[in-house]
Amino acid sequence: MAGKFITFEGGEGAGKSTQIKRLQTRLENAGVQALATREPGGTAGAEMVRKVLLSGAARVYGPEAEAVLFSAARADHIDTLIKPALAQGTWVLCDRFADSSRVYQGEAGVSDVLIEQLQTLAIDGQVPDLTILIDVPTEVGLSRVTTRSEQGVDHAPDRFEQDTLETHERRRQLFLEIAKNAPERFVVVDGSQTLDDVEEAVWRAVNDRLGAHLPVSAQKGSGSDG
Repeated sequence: MAGKFITFEGGEGAGKSTQIKRLQTRLENAGVQALATREPGGTAGAEMVRKVLLSGAARVYGPEAEAVLFSAARADHIDTLIKPALAQGTWVLCDRFADSSRVYQGEAGVSDVLIEQLQTLAIDGQVPDLTILIDVPTEVGLSRVTTRSEQGVDHAPDRFEQDTLETHERRRQLFLEIAKNAPERFVVVDGSQTLDDVEEAVWRAVNDRLGAHLPVSAQKGSGSDG
């Protein structure tokens, strides 16, 4: 049986990477093989592109060029890692995917037509089975980014984290709009809750949407990790 593809979306400081790790652990405790990955990145080639994009080195070439680089990294990620893992029955948990391109490059002025053309080529029909949007107030997310950087927990703010508050707020609203227009794929989780509460909300979403594909012992709305 093929694995399931779950993507996590949200603005800066939403807590995606933390919740992906928690979900991976929970799935593995339930007997499900799970792989955590990220975009841009996930493969050797895509990680090289990630460094270029997040450093800001590609910014001088404009948002269209950045969109092309994101798509190139995504195509390699899908062909090299995501599709083979899913074919082997592994569940893939990805920190950002195509919706982030629609938001970040769309907000930057890249046309919807170009974005969708690039997406069609890059994803090659690989649509997530479930997308979890972790939504936090913009100020809260940016405060988390600043705190992590000051405490040395994370790197200095990257090329996208350094954008204005207004830009981040527009991105947040675009994410919420995309989720509203695709309720069959999206679940929106309040990321301003405690880490444990967010984890429980994520686990409920996975059970509600994909529970039939989980071991019987894991098919619970909340609580036990199986």
